[in-house]
Amino acid sequence: MAYIAKSTIQEVHDKLDAIAVVADYVRLEKRSGRYVGLCPFHQEKTPSFSVNPDLKVYHCFGCGKGGTVINFVMEMDKYSFPETIELLAKRFSIPVVYEDFGGGPEDTGMTRRIEELAELYSRVAGSFHYVLMEKPAGSAAKAYLISRGISTAMIDHFRLGYAPADRRWLFTFLSRKGYSQEFLAASGLFSPKYPGTSFFSDRLMFPIVDRQGRTVAFGGRILGKEGPKYINSAESVMYKKGQTLFAIDLALPAIRKTGDVYIAEGYMDVIALHQAGITNAVAPLGTAFTDEQAKLLRRWAERVYLIFDADTAGQNAAVKAILTCRNNALASAVVVPGNEPPGQPAWKDPADILQEAGPEALQKRVKCSITDFEYLVGRSRSLFDISDAAGKAQAVAFLFPYLKTLDSEVSRDACIGSIAAAFGVDRGAVAEDYRHFGERGFDGNRRYALGNKGSPKPIQMNDELFLLAAVSVHYRLYPQFRSKLSIKEIEDPSAKELFIALEECYVHDESGMDDLLSRITAPELRNFIIERGASNEFSANPEQLVSDGINRVKQRRLKRRLDEIVMELRIAKEGVTRIRGETRLEELLAEKMHLDAELCRLKEET
Repeated sequence: MAYIAKSTIQEVHDKLDAIAVVADYVRLEKRSGRYVGLCPFHQEKTPSFSVNPDLKVYHCFGCGKGGTVINFVMEMDKYSFPETIELLAKRFSIPVVYEDFGGGPEDTGMTRRIEELAELYSRVAGSFHYVLMEKPAGSAAKAYLISRGISTAMIDHFRLGYAPADRRWLFTFLSRKGYSQEFLAASGLFSPKYPGTSFFSDRLMFPIVDRQGRTVAFGGRILGKEGPKYINSAESVMYKKGQTLFAIDLALPAIRKTGDVYIAEGYMDVIALHQAGITNAVAPLGTAFTDEQAKLLRRWAERVYLIFDADTAGQNAAVKAILTCRNNALASAVVVPGNEPPGQPAWKDPADILQEAGPEALQKRVKCSITDFEYLVGRSRSLFDISDAAGKAQAVAFLFPYLKTLDSEVSRDACIGSIAAAFGVDRGAVAEDYRHFGERGFDGNRRYALGNKGSPKPIQMNDELFLLAAVSVHYRLYPQFRSKLSIKEIEDPSAKELFIALEECYVHDESGMDDLLSRITAPELRNFIIERGASNEFSANPEQLVSDGINRVKQRRLKRRLDEIVMELRIAKEGVTRIRGETRLEELLAEKMHLDAELCRLKEET
């Protein structure tokens, strides 16, 4: 079947009248620059539903539903995305262009198009690999891989490559190979705004291959300069990141043979696992593990082993992945630290273990796994204070969504008994609470429960997040913002995720709110941006808001560094420790003078 061209989707987004569209379903009134009405998704008497006509997003401050106006029509009419685009295009007199590429039946044209793109991407992957292995330009990237413990055999096996720093090199190279400018412009490898300019430059390249062995996309890791650590190809007719897994082509024979699959967090982790002989390892592509990916694996696998980082983000990802597995009839287990022998490094991610201890150590570590239920019980005990009744109730409730995924009453009954024993509570009480959960779900007092929309650490507004949210809402200000502030100056994790999403949109010449939201992986952060966009929080003088926000972030960073220098000097003065040499003392004093002057300058600009 033919696909609607991205240019048509963008034109629909640009030209649709958000208020006119939503007004077909909801009676809207203009209040203080906002359009409000009664929410169509829940019963209410006081309007809490708001529409932002500039960003073309909606949000209900009562029930929390929100998204773009295109999503709103899909939700209200139960249309698919293509049906919604066609409907809105017709309403606003926008011709719909389909990417069927060629004469003859649409299916034939699309199939030929995908084959042509796959051939191009395979050639590009080969060219990047040649530059990495044979050209002086790729020597630094090759040295980095070797320093991480990756063998040349694995570099060849995964066809890792290097994209030259010259952003016009690839276009020139492919043009000389006979590819037309029109074909290259539509390939997704180059900027539509700046023809001939490659998306990837001065990056270590990871080809993404589908299960048929076709190269469908790329991931690129930055080397030694500022910018997002990883950027990925935009989605296309042959690449949907939520439906694809890194290394699925290489892992499939071992998955079929064993019925097991290992899921790690990133490219380097998967390569490390394959080098350690664990060849049935794959990774999601910049998103959480999805239902579509689980359904794909279920064709060949029965059990999933999750190998996620030991930090909070990794543990939260493991919890979500367990539910995804169980909801799609996959058993799951979690790889956890074992008893490390003396002299061995503490548990880290697979790539770090390979680098520090070698493939044999990694292979041994991966054998230390526990069942998903055991992992969740341990996670629950670490999240809640089970020394009192309220904490025990929350800890027990955390496990109820897992119980709901079980399709065997015997298994569920056994787990209820284990939960009661683990937390020292009455088995009947656990069963009764679970029965109530099945009837009404969680209330606000159980916001930390597994799978609930709440979070143990809800997003809190701070200077960094305020600034990034303002830039997200007023995307036209992003070029100015990125020229004055680097991602290294941002510490808040949510603000960092926004920065990366904005940069990916910038690199791929995307400017719509739809594009930005699709690149934010955390649902709570997406909802946060939608809610901010639906309000008037950033409507007054956004240029000044962003300018002042940059100033505040820089001031705070300078003050923190000044505090560190003053403390180091004070400790040395009191004789607690010594600053090594007069040179170091002079460096600290010089840095302090420079920071004091910079801080004064920023304060004057405020």
